[in-house]
Amino acid sequence: MAWDTEGTRRRLRDAALVEFAARGFDGTTVGSIAERAGVNKERLYSYFGDKKALWELVLATELERLASAVDLTGVGLDDIGEFAGATFDYHAANPALGRLLQWEGLQDGPPADAAARTMHYRQKVERFATAQRDGLLDDGIDPAHLAFALIALAAWWQTVPQLAEMITGAGPDDPQERARRRQFVVEAARRLAVPSRS
Repeated sequence: MAWDTEGTRRRLRDAALVEFAARGFDGTTVGSIAERAGVNKERLYSYFGDKKALWELVLATELERLASAVDLTGVGLDDIGEFAGATFDYHAANPALGRLLQWEGLQDGPPADAAARTMHYRQKVERFATAQRDGLLDDGIDPAHLAFALIALAAWWQTVPQLAEMITGAGPDDPQERARRRQFVVEAARRLAVPSRS
C-alpha cells in the first residue's frame, strides 16, 4: 500500500495550525500536533525537520493565503476602503491568523519569513507613497503608518473579539454587527486617507 505523503503533510500542517493558534509555539508539542493529525510524530520530523520549521511554514502559508485573497488593486480612496474591507473579511473568516501573529509577537527572535514579508509590505507602502505624490491620498500621513493603520483597523476586531463585544454589545457571530463593522472599516479607511483640502 502506497503512503499518502502529501495527505499526511497536509494533515500535519492543518493540525499544527490549530495547535499553534491555540497554544503558540512554546505551548505546542510535536506530540500534540501528531496526535491531532493522527500521524506518528516521527513523520513530522521526517517531513518538516522540527517544530520550528513547521511553525514558520504554517505562518508563512497563512500569510501567503492572506496576500493572495487580499490584493491592493489600485490606490484611490475606494481601493483603500476595499482593501481594508477585504482584510476585515479575511480575518473574520480566518481568526487563527490573528492568533498566530499575536503568538509570534510574544516570542523572542526574528519573525517567520521576515525578508519576504517585509518586501511584501514595503511594496504596499511604496504604492501608498506614489498615490500620495499623485494627490490621490493624504500626503500628510506617513505611508508606512497608513499601511499599518489600515491593517490594524481591519484585523483588530478579530484579534480582540472580547473587547469589540464589550464596546459594541454584540458578538462577532452576529451577522448584522459583522456587516456594520465591515462598513465602518471601509468608510474609516477612506476617511483616513482622503487628501486634505487646502
